[in-house]
Amino acid sequence: MIKIEFTSEEIDDLHYERFNYPAPRVQLKMEVLYLKSQGLSHGTIQSLCKISSVTLAEYLRQYIEGGVERLKLNLHKGKRNELQPHQESLKEIFMEKPPRSTKEAAQIIKEHTGIERKLTQVREFMKRMGFQYRKVAAIPGKVVADGLAEKQDQFKANDLEPRLEEARNGEREVFFWMPHTLSTGHS
Repeated sequence: MIKIEFTSEEIDDLHYERFNYPAPRVQLKMEVLYLKSQGLSHGTIQSLCKISSVTLAEYLRQYIEGGVERLKLNLHKGKRNELQPHQESLKEIFMEKPPRSTKEAAQIIKEHTGIERKLTQVREFMKRMGFQYRKVAAIPGKVVADGLAEKQDQFKANDLEPRLEEARNGEREVFFWMPHTLSTGHS
């Protein structure tokens, strides 16, 4: 276990910065060191902050190197995005013929770049390019193809409209059945 002595000013700085620093990764570093200043074990800190022992040791090393100011240096660069150089050409392809699904987008990306990515990564890449998902609703059945449109028009003109007119004149009552409101008696 790495031992660190904290002054009350350092503890106050850690406490303030863990909530107020603008970068979330730096806030996490401050939280880790604040918990360390409160005497929590490394295992407890790892569990509470959901970090590995290697990450914990790195944050502690950074604090020993330069205190709170060193923790504020966010030198994490992340991984290089291999799709970035192809972004413009892929955007043109997707604008010309939008993919119907993330799976189709992943296939197009693989065909045009040779780079294979999981669906989650493709979804994020598409969002970064400015594409949005569209929700699709069901299309009504093929009424026209089977001649049912004519039958519906006849029913409406010959049966439904005359009955509704009788109801408007008080000669008939019309009830509409709504299956989702009926109780089956089961709990």
